[in-house]
Amino acid sequence: MPTSHSNQINEIVHIIRIVNPQKLLDIGIGFGKYGFLAREYLELWDGREKYNDWKRRIDGIEIFEDYITDLQRFIYDQIFIGNAVDILPNLKEHYDLILLIDILEHFDKEDGVKLLKECVDHSDNVLVSVPNDIGNQKDAFGNIYETHKFQWEAKHFTEISEDLFFIKSQKSLIIYIGKNYYTIMEKLKG
Repeated sequence: MPTSHSNQINEIVHIIRIVNPQKLLDIGIGFGKYGFLAREYLELWDGREKYNDWKRRIDGIEIFEDYITDLQRFIYDQIFIGNAVDILPNLKEHYDLILLIDILEHFDKEDGVKLLKECVDHSDNVLVSVPNDIGNQKDAFGNIYETHKFQWEAKHFTEISEDLFFIKSQKSLIIYIGKNYYTIMEKLKG
């Protein structure tokens, strides 16, 4: 679906605020929830009182163009249409944070690993959320890319990087990957 459950919003927004990115890439934007929340908590809570005077860059990648509306166009600086596995290697931009929220389960393991490695190469910080149980989801909303293909577990992420930590939530496994993982983890505790 072009959305995700609400049980992880607090943790994800908290990490976004701690990382405090100037340049953010949201892969699999769907409805645009995390672009919207990032824009709100990074731009409107920074002390400025100018609405719609964005200072940060928030880009997105979406494979299913029918999800893109004026809402997403307002929130995101640039939206790339297509498969992130193909798009990300060709982006010249280096991001402070890349979000992969409830998207990785739509890739088989091989493509998912490839995408994660590209994310680590294109960003100092990567935030991933995958469902604890992907169930048996097929296409939805006329989108064949909504099919769930692989159940990701903690062990699959430790194959990608040692610079990470996990946050277990009720319905998801949330993974932070980045060289400053210890500092981010300590700030989350504090």
